[in-house]
Amino acid sequence: MTSKNLLVELFVEELPPKALKKLGEAFSSVLFEQLKAQGLTAADSVVTPFASPRRLAAHITGVSAKAADKAVSQKLMPVAVGLDASGNATPALIKKLASLGADVSAVSTLKRAPDGKAEALFYDSTVAGAALADGLQKALLEAIAKLPIPKVMTYQLESGCELPGWSSVSFVRPAHSLLALHGSDVVPVQALGLKAGNTTQGHRFEALKPVVTVKDADSYNAVLETDGAVIASFDARRAEIVRQLAEAATKVGNGAKPIDDDALLDEVTALVERPNVLICEFETQFLDVPQECLILTMKANQKYFPLLDAQGKLTNKFLVVSNIRPADASAVTGGNERVVRPRLADAKFFFDQDRRKTLASRVESLGKVVYHNKLGTQGERVERVRAIAKAIGEKIGGATLAQQADQAAQLAKADLLTDMVGEFPELQGIMGRYYAHHDKLAPEVADAIEDHYKPRFAGDTLPRGQVGVVVALADKLETLAGMFGIGNLPTGDKDPFALRRHALGVARMLIEGDLKLQFHELTRLAFSVFPAGMLQDAAVQLDEFLIERLKGYLKDSGYSSAEVDAAIYAHQLGLWSTIPRRLSAVREFQALPEAPALAAANKRVGNILKKAGEVDAHVSEVLLQEPAEKALYAALKDVVPKADAQFDAGDYAASLRTLAALRAPVDAFFDGVMVNAEQTDLRLNRQGLLKSLHDAMNRVADLSRLAV
Repeated sequence: MTSKNLLVELFVEELPPKALKKLGEAFSSVLFEQLKAQGLTAADSVVTPFASPRRLAAHITGVSAKAADKAVSQKLMPVAVGLDASGNATPALIKKLASLGADVSAVSTLKRAPDGKAEALFYDSTVAGAALADGLQKALLEAIAKLPIPKVMTYQLESGCELPGWSSVSFVRPAHSLLALHGSDVVPVQALGLKAGNTTQGHRFEALKPVVTVKDADSYNAVLETDGAVIASFDARRAEIVRQLAEAATKVGNGAKPIDDDALLDEVTALVERPNVLICEFETQFLDVPQECLILTMKANQKYFPLLDAQGKLTNKFLVVSNIRPADASAVTGGNERVVRPRLADAKFFFDQDRRKTLASRVESLGKVVYHNKLGTQGERVERVRAIAKAIGEKIGGATLAQQADQAAQLAKADLLTDMVGEFPELQGIMGRYYAHHDKLAPEVADAIEDHYKPRFAGDTLPRGQVGVVVALADKLETLAGMFGIGNLPTGDKDPFALRRHALGVARMLIEGDLKLQFHELTRLAFSVFPAGMLQDAAVQLDEFLIERLKGYLKDSGYSSAEVDAAIYAHQLGLWSTIPRRLSAVREFQALPEAPALAAANKRVGNILKKAGEVDAHVSEVLLQEPAEKALYAALKDVVPKADAQFDAGDYAASLRTLAALRAPVDAFFDGVMVNAEQTDLRLNRQGLLKSLHDAMNRVADLSRLAV
């Protein structure tokens, strides 16, 4: 059976750049999986995706011209239905065989086999393997249908259809040619009104030939680069851009380096077929504008790569990834320099205009900006955040912190009304900090205005100071309480108000910031600042949501589900700042030889107490009869005070190590003492002894959660 390499390419108009990488990966993977499902690929077949601005392609090794035939055993019907009392075929069986292309003569070859409680008839046959032309046709249509197309276009076909100019096709962009080669042979498939051939097109302006002929599947990449002036591989083109960017930065010197932005790099890779990095510059006067503004306008509007110096400061040089390689590139660089100048001038104008008004003077206007139709204006929201921030600041830092947090919270949203943030919403907070410095506000307040949005994403840094932490915490808690209170909850993968991110931010600040704040009090504080009747009672629901985010955060930090459950189960509404030490103690405890037995005993004690109902942790020494219960009581009197002292000192690991000494008396107690004695006073006393044990052992963590 002939096995060769296969190449399939769709040549189209310019594809949406932000979607190109996914489109290329999806096209090649679905095509490969479909051919594999039909038995047309080998066990070691490999697929290589290609994606350029005007093409999607896939190269697949070891593709057969025809799939191997397959033996199939097909269940027909129960024996009682297919054969009469004499063993002859019934009309139902004859009809079924006919539908499979067989006749009565096949009855004698049918097999009988158990099928549940009855016996059934099975028909063995051989199914011919799919021919490549048929298999690829099916795979190609499936790959096109499953493309993650952002927006479909509908266009009319000019030829190759019943009604030229009237027959319509829907696809991401108009398609111009289809290439399908098995080795050097064209595979006769069709799609989008196109018939497969062995030709494609190269670069719009720099291809050596208007039509590029591909000799065979393996020469596709090379012939496109030589005759077509196109680097077809997305990854190879991206790597070439990275190489050229680094080379250009070295030419500039002084430790210059392009900004590190994977999303921009992917987008630019999707915009060019033959990258050519050029060095451009702008007037140094624009460097008076905050560099975040200049970087954003160059990236977002022009797809340029700004250059930073060795200290991370923006220079007046930037890199352009051109799609052409002229002998004299001065016209290209000059054109890009002319284009960027008005953008930078706009940024300078916005910056200068914004500084004519103080942040404080803008606060009143927030009362005219709707935050949410059920939650009022931004001005009302600011007052709620201020109330939360003042309460938290007073709790952890006294009057000074409360006053600074109040001021920062009042001004934190004022930059939303500036021209710069109106043009670039991504700069909210960042511009607020610059304008706060211009207004001669305290550095802690200015930093907090920027940092109150942090952490903006997973792995982002926390606010840099206490004022920022307080305002960030207040802002996130107000958002969470408000949205939960009106029923705006995340569903599935939809979270338009980023509540999961806010919840993770709360967990991180409480834990990583080591804040001595009771979690339960924080959520109740957040709900208390809203007017009566505005919100539903969703405090418990919010608690549960935040605890789930906490669990996810801790598991992502490397702890197991059992460790996390043990550490937070009995302490989830308390001080989250202690949880890391509890987790560390739990992990250390698990390594002790006594741990499995104590965890199992703890679970057993918990079950006994649960069945007993309300139990008082009181023990009367005169009611202790058995040696084992006396020994356990003595051990508790000796061990628990030491463990409690270590717990109170915050040494949770030492506390659990001390409690490990209880293993032997606990084991002896369960071996030699009947807890549920018939005599009431004995039973209650023994339950009290177990309650004392349970309370002592579970101060650090719920050890029963570690039981296997």
